[in-house]
Amino acid sequence: MARYTGPKTKIARKFGEPIFGMDKNFERKNYPPGQHGPLRKRRSKVSEYGKQLQEKQKVRYTYGLLERQFRNLYDKASHMKGRKGENLIMLLESRLDNTVYRLGIAPTRAAARQLVSHCHITVNGHVCNIPSLLLTPGSVLSVRERSKSLEVIKDSLGSIQKSRFSWLEWNSAEMSAKFLNRPDRTEIPEIINEQLIVELYSKS
Repeated sequence: MARYTGPKTKIARKFGEPIFGMDKNFERKNYPPGQHGPLRKRRSKVSEYGKQLQEKQKVRYTYGLLERQFRNLYDKASHMKGRKGENLIMLLESRLDNTVYRLGIAPTRAAARQLVSHCHITVNGHVCNIPSLLLTPGSVLSVRERSKSLEVIKDSLGSIQKSRFSWLEWNSAEMSAKFLNRPDRTEIPEIINEQLIVELYSKS
C-alpha cells in the first residue's frame, strides 16, 4: 500500500485527535468524516479488536510509516529488553525523520522526511537520505552546509518555541544537534496507548 498523501484533517477526524498538530479545520469539525459523521460520533461502542486496530493505525499515520515498516519496527522492539510497547515508541522517536521534526528543522514529519530524502541532512558528518535510520546515543545530525539558507528550514526554526526535548542537544549557531539518548516513555508528548498495539500483534 502506498503512503497516504490525502487530506490530513480527514485522518485526524477519523481518529478524533489532531494527530498532525494544530488544525483549525479539525477544531471546526471534530467528528468523523462522511455524510453521517456527527451521528457516527454517538454510535455504539467499538469492539476491543477495533480499538486495538484503531490505535495501531493512529500511530502509523502519526509517524508516517507503512504497514510493513511498522511491523518490522514492532518486531525489533519485541527483541529488546523492557516493555514491547514502550520500546516501540522509543524506536519511533529515534527515527531520523522524527528527530528532524522534533528539532524544529521541519514543520511536520512529512516535511522532515522530504528534507532527509533530498539529502539536506547529515549524520555524523555524512549525508544521509534514509528517513527511517534509527539514531543511536551520541549521533550528531546537522543541516547540510549548502541547505542552511533554505527558506523552509529558516522559517521552521524561526517559528518554533525555545523549549527543546531533553534527549536532544541543539546548537543553533551550527544548526546541528546531538542525539543524547533514546527518550523515556514519560518524555514523549504523543497520547498513545501502546499496550493496545501489543495486544493486537500478540494475536497474530
